[in-house]
Amino acid sequence: MYLIIPYAIWNAIVFLIYGIDKHKAKANGWRIPEKTLIMCAVLLGAVGAYAGMEIFRHKTKHIMFKILIPILAVVNVALLIAFGIAPEKLKAIF
Repeated sequence: MYLIIPYAIWNAIVFLIYGIDKHKAKANGWRIPEKTLIMCAVLLGAVGAYAGMEIFRHKTKHIMFKILIPILAVVNVALLIAFGIAPEKLKAIF
């Protein structure tokens, strides 16, 4: 249960990062590298990334993002559930 709050905060940040990048794309400004956007998703921010893609209509035509981000979202949620149900497993890793 204690993992939900930092997970939600991080995903909100990733959501905002996708929104900022979309805004910069429209304004022809400096962009956030795609590697950074993907890494944010890999580091347990895929739910926020997916929400940002859908709401801001950002990176929805990039096949890598269309396939990878939803898969990562499922994996992220599965990890959250697995470690949320058995937090002692998280302690064993670290």
